[in-house]
Amino acid sequence: MSQQEIEQELFVDQYTLGLVGPDQEWAGTVADGGTITTYTPPACWGPMITPEFRGGHEVTRPIRVENAEVGDAVALRIREVEVTSMATSTGTMAEREEAFGDDPFVDHRCPECGTEWPDSVVEGTGEDAIRCADCGANASSFGFEYGFTVAFDDDHTVGLTMDDEAAHELATDAEEVMDIPENSRQHPIVLYEPDEMPGTLGRLRPFIGNVGTTPPVELPDSHNAGDFGQFLIGAEHDWGLADEDELAQRTDGHMDVSEVRAGATLLCPVKVDGAGVYVGDLHANQGDGELALHTTDVSGTVEMDVEVIEGLELDGPILLPNEADLPHISAPYSDDELETGRELADVHDVGLEEEMGPIQVIGTGATINDATDNAFERAGALLEMSEGEVRARCTFTGGVQIGRLPGVVQLDVLAPMDVLEERGIAHLVAEQYNL
Repeated sequence: MSQQEIEQELFVDQYTLGLVGPDQEWAGTVADGGTITTYTPPACWGPMITPEFRGGHEVTRPIRVENAEVGDAVALRIREVEVTSMATSTGTMAEREEAFGDDPFVDHRCPECGTEWPDSVVEGTGEDAIRCADCGANASSFGFEYGFTVAFDDDHTVGLTMDDEAAHELATDAEEVMDIPENSRQHPIVLYEPDEMPGTLGRLRPFIGNVGTTPPVELPDSHNAGDFGQFLIGAEHDWGLADEDELAQRTDGHMDVSEVRAGATLLCPVKVDGAGVYVGDLHANQGDGELALHTTDVSGTVEMDVEVIEGLELDGPILLPNEADLPHISAPYSDDELETGRELADVHDVGLEEEMGPIQVIGTGATINDATDNAFERAGALLEMSEGEVRARCTFTGGVQIGRLPGVVQLDVLAPMDVLEERGIAHLVAEQYNL
């Protein structure tokens, strides 16, 4: 990846074919303190059913950040997430074992002619519409176990699931209704026209499922996480890893944490010079845990400001969510609470730690317990606290939330602001929560 002209405002609408890593071509270079705007295609289902893809998402090419060096962090202040799709399809997945080797998200092959990652064409609609360009066989490695199609209102406040006739009508104009960007190479999942659960209304609140920085090794983009990354260990395809130590080079961009939305700030580790920020996998909505393993994939635009935090060496992301998204126990103290605390401190002659700020440390692993242990380790390293102190503070002033099953968590804690000042992020926390 070569250096390019530094831009204060950088627009990105070029994408990878399902990979993140140091060999991907730069999308451009944004100034430290500049603004990134991306136009991203849907992820998960579209790339999953398109056999040319090497990973389960279609994310932007990496963006070089001025001044970002290995051992730093970059702060991404998410200003806007706007959905441009009019409809999508989702549900629980069924794998077509004859269409892949070790991994249905990565290791694609035509079940008839054996071509690896075959070019494909669309013939009609339905689950047999994705055809090998060489032999004409159904080349997609996924179908639906249980699926539905959902259409959105014009303001993207709610979605309604379709019956068979409405789902078919949308499928006949799938690229238009999903607003597939010109440079995208995926087939739109609305083509599959699933029609279960018709007439169900859902609230929408868009967020970014896969956003972060480039790992120092090439990985399938959907596997840049401690849970999905388990599929790479021992795999025989080109992105197979030997063990957990090799997977530790991940940057955990694929979080599916629904609080990574407009108004939040995300701090990401820099593990290659230039950081290599990428964006993808926008979702219209999702309940905690992403219990179906998939949700409402959409096209859309993201705007975020970028700041380099020098010398903040992180292993994985830190999230500063909107204050409204914080659990009650880890929200900033009100003036009344602080005054009551001062009075109680005076009664017992104890010094009150008044300046505290909320952070969420992201942890990932093979299971929720593994992910929580990972978050404990990361929080301890960040705050220079023992695991016992981290556990105690997170019990008394925080907790753990599930981002995605099987293994992504947010570890909430109210952290001393003087410690955050030493790490160079107190100003971000103070700005986020008006402290």
